[in-house]
Amino acid sequence: MPSRREVDWGWRLRRIILLLLSIMTLGTAGLMIIEGWPFLDALYMTVTTLSTVGYREVHPLSQKGMVFVTIFIIIGVGVFLYIITTIAEYMIAGHLTGALERRNMKKRIDALSGHYIVCGFGRVGQQITLELEKEGVPFVVIDNDPESIKECASKGYLYVEGSASNDDVLLEAGLMRARGLITATNSDEENVYIVLSAKSLRGDIFVVARANLEGAEHKLRRAGADRVVSPYSIGGRRLASLLLRPTVVDFLDVVMHSRELEMMIEEVVVGKGASIAEKSLDEAKIKGLTGATILAIKKREEERMIINPSSDTVIRAGDLLLALGTREQLKKLKEIAL
Repeated sequence: MPSRREVDWGWRLRRIILLLLSIMTLGTAGLMIIEGWPFLDALYMTVTTLSTVGYREVHPLSQKGMVFVTIFIIIGVGVFLYIITTIAEYMIAGHLTGALERRNMKKRIDALSGHYIVCGFGRVGQQITLELEKEGVPFVVIDNDPESIKECASKGYLYVEGSASNDDVLLEAGLMRARGLITATNSDEENVYIVLSAKSLRGDIFVVARANLEGAEHKLRRAGADRVVSPYSIGGRRLASLLLRPTVVDFLDVVMHSRELEMMIEEVVVGKGASIAEKSLDEAKIKGLTGATILAIKKREEERMIINPSSDTVIRAGDLLLALGTREQLKKLKEIAL
């Protein structure tokens, strides 16, 4: 939807166009009626009078014509100057407003740290931003489509207009301070270039890439993507799961997306000085202290995942815990894992 400012200026521009046509019609018709001039001569005289060019009269004026032209000059020139001033104000205000908006946007992005960068604001990109917004996670959108940028602005999102495969655009979006980047354009070629650009600027940035066509996943991984996701494959697996195991899918939806339960699965890295480090799950008493349930442990030294770990599994510093719980329970878990 157009902004209030755009609607106001649109109405003002329509008004001055109508005003200009009205004053030109008045001058032309007046000279034709009072002096009996042809249409083209009367129109020419009206335009030269309004523009204050000062050419001589096309034909000598009668006394009535002189009176009419005198009144017309007083009214018409004033109206014409008002129109010129309004147009100039519109152009200057537009440039200044745009410059101020860009400067303010850059200032807000420069203040971010630990945010995420979303490349592409199509259907997939919009769904990603909705999820990030719901989680309260800061993010910046990159897109080169003016309509998508307008949509971002209307939602109050931080954005950078341009191609995400451009190094300068990625840097402007705060790539060097970002926590991760996801490229979700509908072009596999564009996604590959974005991954290459991001990884060449910062090799340790975590990148998730969208694969649109079969075979693109391998290229995206070779380009440096840490994770590659195909929305069509995920959609197909979910549809099949709904067909074969609908109750399981419903349960997971309730657990993961219900606002009443507010259950989440979170990754928690165990710090070196954590109170639960070098203890077994039974000794750490995580369930009793936090209420969170440990679903799996990813062992750092072995790069393996222990699903449904037993009570005698030892937690080491650097291990990654996958835990299920409410926000408050997961917050307590993070506190004892520091």
